[in-house]
Amino acid sequence: QRSCHRRLLCALTATAAGVRRGVWSSASRLQSCMSAWVIDQYGTNEVLKFSEEITAPTASSPTEVMIRVHAASLNPLDVSMRGGYGAKLLKLRRDPMCVMANDSEFPLILGRDVSGVVVDCGSQVTHFVPGDEVWAAVPPWKQGSLAEFVTLTDYEVSHKPKSLSHTEAASIPYVANTALSALVNAGGLYRDGASNKRVLIIGGSGGVGTFSVQLLKAWGAHVTVTCSQNAEGLVRGLGADEVVDYTAGDATEQLKEMEKFDLILDGVGGETEQWAMGMLKPWSGAKYITLVTPLLLNTDSMGLLQGSMISSGVFYRWGFYAPDGPALDEVSKLVDAGKILPVVEAQFAFDQVPQAFQKLEEGHARGKTVVMVAEEDDRESEELVQNGRTEAAESERHVHQTAEQN
Repeated sequence: QRSCHRRLLCALTATAAGVRRGVWSSASRLQSCMSAWVIDQYGTNEVLKFSEEITAPTASSPTEVMIRVHAASLNPLDVSMRGGYGAKLLKLRRDPMCVMANDSEFPLILGRDVSGVVVDCGSQVTHFVPGDEVWAAVPPWKQGSLAEFVTLTDYEVSHKPKSLSHTEAASIPYVANTALSALVNAGGLYRDGASNKRVLIIGGSGGVGTFSVQLLKAWGAHVTVTCSQNAEGLVRGLGADEVVDYTAGDATEQLKEMEKFDLILDGVGGETEQWAMGMLKPWSGAKYITLVTPLLLNTDSMGLLQGSMISSGVFYRWGFYAPDGPALDEVSKLVDAGKILPVVEAQFAFDQVPQAFQKLEEGHARGKTVVMVAEEDDRESEELVQNGRTEAAESERHVHQTAEQN
């Protein structure tokens, strides 16, 4: 792992003189290998494999940003994708013309959150330069963050909150983009219009739930949460106004006795909607947003057309993840202002990724499961990138001085 990583770092250092305005010149880019956790077939935890010979991504597009991953985190979607969930639809998103081989998605890298440092930028990227600390949510159709490097478009990337470590920062992006997409795009709820709105979050102790509680309270909403009794302290500490223990026999009756809600965010699914629908305010534009969508599963079993028809035939809305770097910029401000806190339940080293998946599969989450991808060589990597920028700046100053003398 270290020898492969050093080859890429040495290549970056050797090309420092080719840097202009913080952008690596295309001629200096090197496609090398990296370490990553991959799967080459769908299945249970046994399909996860560690490899030191995965091709490292490059900023080959003018709008791409290459990131050295310091920390990643897992989401329930990673477990589902490991088992093949959404495989047909995601493959169609990667290869819309269907020109690639049937198994072209392998080796597949999972991991939807990243916090790290920019090492390379495309020629049209102006908002980021090598050395910037950034965070992002990796779209499901792209190679994930359980690797030393990941490449994303500049629109998907945001500057990391200054108040958070990489480990803390990696717990937020994917759940933030998912929650914002669900509440704003599907729910029609905005910061300026959320004051005094009544929101029920079903299953509020996981990643999306704990983020949504904090976001909605920052917007001034009244938030009720269902969770197990041992998570009550967590969600109340994050600002929940009312908490209902869903394991109690009278949980449904407790909710029915409350004032009806303007919006319900359902992170549980199943039979929940059968009793929760009646808790929305009638004839008021109230919305039921479920995060448990069968769209990808329907597409796997019935094809794209049937899956899309089913998704459009329901009267409640589905909340989907949507890549949005500018939205993460706003979240970063809330984090640095102390309005949103990272909720990290468990941390694992990079060589413990299977254990991290096992922890996530146990359920009853109390926040996020984070994987520390880069540890002891973080400082070395950042110093090399910074040195490269310094040498480039000195080289450019020398060019200007020579021109002035002539």
